[in-house]
Parts: sequence; C-alpha cells; structure tokens
Amino acid sequence: MSSTDLRLGLRANLAQFSLLVLVNALVGGMVGQEQTVLPLLAEQEFHLSGYTFLFTYVFVFGISKAVTNYFAGTWSDRFGRKPVLIAGWLIAIPVPLMLIWAPDWGWIVAANLLLGINQGLTWSTTVIMKIDLVGPRQRGLAMGFNEAAGYGAVAITAALAGHLAEQHGLRPVPFLLGAAYVVLALALSSLAVRETREHARLEAGQPTTAPGVRTELTNGQVFTRTTITDPALSSASQAGLVNNLNFGLSWGLFPLLFASAGLTVGRVGLLVALYPAVWGAGQLATGALSDRWGRKHFITAGMLTQGAALALIALADTFSAWIAATVLLGAGTAMVYPTLLATIGDVAHPGWRARSVGVYRLWRDSGYAAGAVLGGVVADLADIRAAVWAAAALSLASGISIAIRMHETHPRNRRADEEIA
Repeated sequence: MSSTDLRLGLRANLAQFSLLVLVNALVGGMVGQEQTVLPLLAEQEFHLSGYTFLFTYVFVFGISKAVTNYFAGTWSDRFGRKPVLIAGWLIAIPVPLMLIWAPDWGWIVAANLLLGINQGLTWSTTVIMKIDLVGPRQRGLAMGFNEAAGYGAVAITAALAGHLAEQHGLRPVPFLLGAAYVVLALALSSLAVRETREHARLEAGQPTTAPGVRTELTNGQVFTRTTITDPALSSASQAGLVNNLNFGLSWGLFPLLFASAGLTVGRVGLLVALYPAVWGAGQLATGALSDRWGRKHFITAGMLTQGAALALIALADTFSAWIAATVLLGAGTAMVYPTLLATIGDVAHPGWRARSVGVYRLWRDSGYAAGAVLGGVVADLADIRAAVWAAAALSLASGISIAIRMHETHPRNRRADEEIA
C-alpha cells in the first residue's frame, strides 16, 4: 500500500485491526496457560516452601517484560513495528517446552524470563500498531478491543488449563495450549500482518495532535516526561504500576488463598479466570465510553474500585463471596486498563508516541515484579490476607493521587480528520 492510499480510522483498517486483535489474544493466552497451573505445580511437584521463593517466576516475568516494553517502543520507531512483533514470537518458541519438561524450578524461572520478553515485544507492538491505525478519535475503543482480546484470552486459557490439569494432570497437557498459540501467532505475524509505522507518520502531518506538544524529543526527554514531569503521562504510569502490582499478586497468591479454603482445582481455576474475564469483556465498553466521557474519572473510579475489591477478597472465605469480589476487581481493572493507554495516545505526539508507550509499559509491567515482592514478603512475614490488604491500600492511594494530580486528556474539542467507523 502506497503512502497516498493510507487512511486513519477503524473502518478503513478493519481487516488489519481485526487481525491484530486475534494476535493479541494469542499473546494473552501465553500468560493464561500458567496462571492456574504454576502455583499448584510449585507446591505439588517441586515442593517449594515460602511465598517469596515461589514468586520468583512472577518477579522475573515482570522485570523482563517491563524492560522489554521500553525497547519495544524505541525499536518500533527505529526498525518498524512488524519486525519487533515477529521477534517476540520467535523468542516464545521454547517457553511451553521448558514448562513441560522442567526438571527443577530454575527451568520455570528461565521460561518466564523468555515469556516476559515475548510479552513485552508482542503486546507493546500490537498496542502501538492499533493506535497507529485508528488515529486520535477512537483510541479508547481501539485499546478496549486490544486489551479485551488479550485478557479475555488470559481468562479463557486459565480456565481451560485448570480444567485440563484436573482431568489430565498438571503436565504436559495444559501447556500444549501455549505451543499451539506460538505456532499460529508466528504464522499470522509473518504472513498476514502489515507494517503500520507510515500511519503514525500520516497522523503526525495532520492537525489532530494536542496543541503545544513538542514533535521531536530525545529518548531521555520522553522517559522523563512519561515518568515524572507530565502530570497526565506520569499519573498514568503510576496507576498502571499499581494495577499490575494487583495482577502480579493475584497471579501468585490467589490460587493458594482459594485452595487453602479447600476449593477444588477446577473452582480455583474458575475464580482465577473470573478476574481477567470481567476485566477483558468490560474493556469493550469502558474503552469506548472513555472516548465519549473522558479519561480521568474512569481511571480514578477504577483504582478505587480495585481497592474495595481487594479488601473484600481479604475478608471473604467462601466461593460465592470470592466470585463477587473477583468480578468487582475485574470491573475496576476494566475501567483503568484501556483508558490509561488511550491517555498516553492523547498526550504523546506521534513522533515519539511509541517510545512513550514503551516507557509507560515499562513502569506498568514493573508492577508484576512489585506485586511479587510485596506479596511474597508480606505473605512470608504475616499471611496471604495481609498481602492482599497491602495491595488494597496502595490501590486506594493511587486513585486519590489520580483525582488530585491528573488532568483530563481526551481530545473531545479537537477536530479529527480520519474516517469514523
């Protein structure tokens, strides 16, 4: 496609957009294969004691994904989006095999190092590519579809892996899902996905970006703006970190908390899946609504809702109560997740937007590691419920900070020249 044929908008790019939604579902499924099974594998096959040691796999995943997010943004600007996407899937090839054949916990940790790199390269790139395609008017909707696909697949795969583990054992059958995802995603990314960097350049030449935003920044300036100096970008970064701290903590501790109440593996898998399922499906609505109503209030309410949900999880001790609490936690996360990414797209100029997305995702996915450290240390020093209480307090503090510091970023008063679906 020549540069003169390029158009922005969801309708104009529906085929490629839909393909990227499918690819990101496969990205999410790679995480979902682990969520129910690995904590149980740690206890039952590797006989690990101590929550901090068990959390090493979440910590390594979070650190590797966070750092890779940063480079995914800079490499996407330098080399293009598609090569980065393909590289991410090539790195994923050994992950399910390592999980299946791991003779000790070190192999599991190494597999999660590679999985974090895979997630950082592939998920970051699908985010950037969708923002490129749709232009400024429909960022919330685009991010809603992207994150709904990813976390919907996390939920479905977590539930399916739990069912397979209950029927066939913890290994190898649940991890065969991941092997199939890698093969399909690598084929689609190599053969069907098209480069989108020229769409970002097209948008940069149109009068649709925020007034007063600098068009050229160094990598250091982008990092500083997104981390500290810009109230909206830095607020999004801290909220993203706390949000994923909650997810990282849930990944390691929730299966153990639910199992400690005598729940079967199938019920544990259902509860673990409910959180990302509601999170994923809810984003289809919240992303689009943030395009109409703005970003700030969704983010504030979402962080406060997560805090309340975590408090309920810490208090509850029955299956039905945990169902209600995990649904509430998923709803709060759905309000936040696509809206934070849309905020980055609102504020960052197309010339440095991919790098800003990379920095935001660096901080956001550092939350996995923070959740592993917080959850592991507090659970070892006190108990699992105390760790959940700590996450609840941080979520409430994050919501209050957003309400005080962040300004509204939605470009509702700007003219949009792209075709509206």
